[in-house]
Amino acid sequence: MTVIDCHCHIYPDKIAARAVKSVGDFYLVDMAEGDGSADGLISTCEGSPITHHMVYSVATKPSQVPSINDFIAAQCAAHPSFIGFATLHQGFPDPEAEIERVIGLGLKGVKLHPDTQGVNMDDPRLMRIYEIIEGRLPLVMHTGDYRYDYSHPRRLKKILHAFPNLVVNAAHFGGWSIFDLAFELLEDERCFLDMSSAQTFLGPRRTYELTKLYGTDRLMFGSDFPMWSPVRELEMYAALPFTDDELEDLTWHNAERFLGFKVE
Repeated sequence: MTVIDCHCHIYPDKIAARAVKSVGDFYLVDMAEGDGSADGLISTCEGSPITHHMVYSVATKPSQVPSINDFIAAQCAAHPSFIGFATLHQGFPDPEAEIERVIGLGLKGVKLHPDTQGVNMDDPRLMRIYEIIEGRLPLVMHTGDYRYDYSHPRRLKKILHAFPNLVVNAAHFGGWSIFDLAFELLEDERCFLDMSSAQTFLGPRRTYELTKLYGTDRLMFGSDFPMWSPVRELEMYAALPFTDDELEDLTWHNAERFLGFKVE
């Protein structure tokens, strides 16, 4: 069976350790599960049921956008199990040209992180990006943080209504650290969600409950590597009392529907 980890961050070898430390400092988490490199992700999952990884990195400056996208494309060429997503930034001068370029590079979607990029997810500059990619590329959106308002799920609700054909993964159950509030806002919205960076905080019972409440046709398995071990996250999620068909949707078919193509 195919198993897709839909939420993985990777970094160039020369900056991976520094990037991982920066992320750990931002979230106050001990980043001990991997070095953040592409090879580190592959080796961490070796021998596990995980067969594919959606990979991306986040540009915190406009100048970083092309080089990060080139890096992700190169890693996808080197690792057939990788499905690459582009980064963009609200200050990038020509997002339309960069989107055309990354499509040409073979990248399959866009990842944004409003909190680390310091921008409201419904900022007009990002709304322009959604307009460009609507119906063309899916979007992974970091959503939720009790410390910030940039990525509040109420902002995502506005985006979903403005762009009805935009395919979105509202990461971290739609609201990291504000999981129940996110459910109130996104329960009936038209979006996918992933369960990355949630199990440690929610525990198994609430993780299962939220998955069932949102629907096993909307949730996707994701680890948030290198924040957490993909193998351990999968073991914990697979141990919940899902049926075999539900687990296959959660770890495979929902990701295919999000991507818009078969992954085998």
